[in-house]
Amino acid sequence: MRGMRFGGFQPFTLSDFPGHTAAIVFTQGCNFRCPFCHNGALLPLLTPEENLIPESAVLDHLQRRKRQLEGLVVTGGEPTLQQALPKFLRKVKSMGFLIKLDTNGSRPEMLKALLDAGLVDFVAMDVKAPPHKYALLSGISAPTQAIEESVAIITWSGVKHHFRTTHVPGLLSHGDLQSIESMLPAGSTHVIQRFRPEHALDPSLQNMAETA
Repeated sequence: MRGMRFGGFQPFTLSDFPGHTAAIVFTQGCNFRCPFCHNGALLPLLTPEENLIPESAVLDHLQRRKRQLEGLVVTGGEPTLQQALPKFLRKVKSMGFLIKLDTNGSRPEMLKALLDAGLVDFVAMDVKAPPHKYALLSGISAPTQAIEESVAIITWSGVKHHFRTTHVPGLLSHGDLQSIESMLPAGSTHVIQRFRPEHALDPSLQNMAETA
């Protein structure tokens, strides 16, 4: 099994892992094509090796910054697409770091395996839309059953988590946001994220004024 494919790395953040200092690693490849995505360069799974960040470079940085960092945020792209993810997370955990996983919830079987193995300390799952709009907001024929299964897995895991939705004006109404809220378990935090139009995958969205 080859190692992880990383398309980006941020050495320090105070805002992406609630309550902890962390680094962020961006996995290469995603199975969604959300029109509002602002990380288009991370979408293709097949990318020249010279454009990727070696797994060893990420681990070396973490080793050097053990005194300054408490955790690692693994985002994407979609991390759960990569079969090497459990092995990588074990390496990070063995170094004493906490792990936050960002996911679109499309691979509940991988998500469950990671949680059952104790490899994740916090999960942030994107819930793109109510079921009837999921294809529009995800850009694919969305696996809504998998999404619902992932919500349940996270909720029952006992792991700290929140669900989040990017509010894209014109694509999601306030009624849609309320519908999403009703899909989520009582007691789980639902974060509404601000849409960043300037680098949206769909060019027609790029001139849209930023709206809360």
